[in-house]
Amino acid sequence: MLCETAVWPAGRLPVLAAELERAGLGADVATLLWEMACLPPEPLAAAAEALIAAGRESDGERLLRQSVARPVAEVAQTALALLESAAHPEVALLLTAFIRARTPAEVAEAAAEDPGALVPPLLDAASAVSPGSQHDLAHALRVAGIHGAT
Repeated sequence: MLCETAVWPAGRLPVLAAELERAGLGADVATLLWEMACLPPEPLAAAAEALIAAGRESDGERLLRQSVARPVAEVAQTALALLESAAHPEVALLLTAFIRARTPAEVAEAAAEDPGALVPPLLDAASAVSPGSQHDLAHALRVAGIHGAT
């Protein structure tokens, strides 16, 4: 049933999570988040935004962190969906988790999906992780021939 509810409209998901907790089924919220992390990029981004907007920041952050295990192109598409809706804090959360979890070459591969949109926030996220991460990512972007690497 949680698998089916993960595809509900994003605005309903925070309410469902709260109701699960009220019913003593808080552990099922983690399962729901895991199922939502498997959604296509646009609904995944909408779900994270809805959770955070409803005051469930930790759930939204957990969802974004879990989603970085997805294929690189899908993580990039999720970031682009968040950027399109001007969800900049969520983009930063997603990309910081992505940089921590993946190699610089994989992050550069994601940037190739839309360098103009993704390189600046990726470099910002790498800088937030560490100066070494930013340097490694900039190098990987240059090696991949992606413009915007400093």
